[in-house]
Amino acid sequence: MQKVLLFVDRVSTWVGQAFSWLLIVLTLHVSWEVFARYALDAPRAWAFDVMIMLYGTLFMMAGAYTLSKGGHVRGDVLYGFFRPRTQAAIDLVLYIVFFIPGVVALVWAGYFYAAESWAINEHSTITS
Repeated sequence: MQKVLLFVDRVSTWVGQAFSWLLIVLTLHVSWEVFARYALDAPRAWAFDVMIMLYGTLFMMAGAYTLSKGGHVRGDVLYGFFRPRTQAAIDLVLYIVFFIPGVVALVWAGYFYAAESWAINEHSTITS
């Protein structure tokens, strides 16, 4: 089991580092769009949609990376005083009680939301 967890952490680290380059792409895209809009007076209608999609992708991939590195914010007032075994038990319980049901709920709601959007052939109001 330990090998599986280490493998998942390695994959999360690699994916997080790979997607970190998306931050540079997003920064360049936003900077160019601001320059094009105000200096060249040539805004692109689809640029806002691309920014949202890039940011959403970056946010989700950075979350997995941060989780693998133990960088999420938690109540360290008491947590830091516990032994590593107790910390692991608390993490396990909290993942089972909050994290996993939350992910399942988001996937469940997102699936039906996306299916309805595809069924009615929904498009962005900005670029259509």
